[in-house]
Amino acid sequence: MKARDYFWSAVGLAAVCFAVWVLYHELRGISLDDVRDSLGALSLHHWFLSAFGAVVAYGALAIYDHMALQHIGKRVPWLFVTLCSFTTYALSHNIGGSVVSGAVIRYRAYGSRGLTGQEVGILVAFCFITFVLAAALVGGVVFIIEPSIIDRFVDFEGLPVKLSKATGIVVLCMIALYVFGSWLALRPLKIGGVRLEYPRLPIVLQQLTIGPVEIIGAASIVFFALPEAGNPGFIVVLGVFVVAFSLATSTHAPGGLGVFEVVMLTGLSDMDTAGVLAALVVFRLFYYIIRLALALIIVVGFERFQFLG
Repeated sequence: MKARDYFWSAVGLAAVCFAVWVLYHELRGISLDDVRDSLGALSLHHWFLSAFGAVVAYGALAIYDHMALQHIGKRVPWLFVTLCSFTTYALSHNIGGSVVSGAVIRYRAYGSRGLTGQEVGILVAFCFITFVLAAALVGGVVFIIEPSIIDRFVDFEGLPVKLSKATGIVVLCMIALYVFGSWLALRPLKIGGVRLEYPRLPIVLQQLTIGPVEIIGAASIVFFALPEAGNPGFIVVLGVFVVAFSLATSTHAPGGLGVFEVVMLTGLSDMDTAGVLAALVVFRLFYYIIRLALALIIVVGFERFQFLG
């Protein structure tokens, strides 16, 4: 492991420790009974809607690898790719260090289908860029529609709203340049022995559709589990979710544990804390725990098939 790997691991660990400390101070006045009551207050209808949001997120994530394989021009059986993409994200999101852990898992799976290490590396980079584009697109649109959302994180009179709108516009312009570059069919970029092809326009449009659908589906898990009292609406919840999930992912901690909760509680501080915490429990149940259980079943089946084959 290189020195910079140790550095970023230390940064991630420090972020988690700080988040856990902040979370402890935020939740000192909240009892488990309060959270249990909030969970019990959720109707079957809201549980169903949160579950549907999870299914939408699962389905979108399962398409990530399909787009990447289209980009590198490799044909792999549809069901295999779908299960591999789903499993990779389920395991890497829970393990942490999603880029590295995702690369290891994909190399194990796609290596059995003839892909080289370089091709798997390009596939992983493509999927990472897809997520960044999706978060930027959703965040940019939210910042323009609800510029006051930044007030939930930064307490400066007047400036945040203007800064939020300007940030949203700049982000969307950068995405437009990415699309324009694809339309121009720019030449491949060579880095050492690696040849990086610019995604074709149809694939770029898929990136800018499937990625946001996944984020919206995941955010809706939280939204439908939140109490109605003081609920700021889906756009605000979506914006807070994008900030929280992006920061949590950047720490490379397993599930962004602690970081995600702190940012969500900060962004929704005007709501009942126990109610928000209950919604986050529902999110972790659907987005992490159930998905992990399904992924482990798939992995056991794959390894059994490889052993017997």
